[in-house]
Amino acid sequence: MISFNDVTPVGYAQYVEIDLGNARMIVMSGQVAIDTEGNIIGKDDFEQQAEFIFSSIKKIVEKAGGSIDNIIKLNNYLIDISNLPLFKKVRDKYVNTSHPPASTTVEVSSFIREDLLLEIEAMAIINKN
Repeated sequence: MISFNDVTPVGYAQYVEIDLGNARMIVMSGQVAIDTEGNIIGKDDFEQQAEFIFSSIKKIVEKAGGSIDNIIKLNNYLIDISNLPLFKKVRDKYVNTSHPPASTTVEVSSFIREDLLLEIEAMAIINKN
């Protein structure tokens, strides 16, 4: 069974929960540095955008009853791959670096808004207690 979060963006869900029996999988849509009023967070500031996004991912997984340690997969999309060292610096403040999630990082040409510098999709598995 799939259940959808209570946030209602137009045309998609921020995340869905999939019941796996003894656990739940949380599949998150791509997270970007846009606040609830539609403003870009950290215009021209890669590190600030990355911090905002990882903070959003952390909030989503916690809302679903887990922790950032439950993240099993990250798909990272960067406008400029030369920001990879800065990306890793921010990411490593959030993920369990001794047991990191699987990860894919690619450089892309653009996003839905031109001031966005990165987008991150995430998946988590949360055991039921």
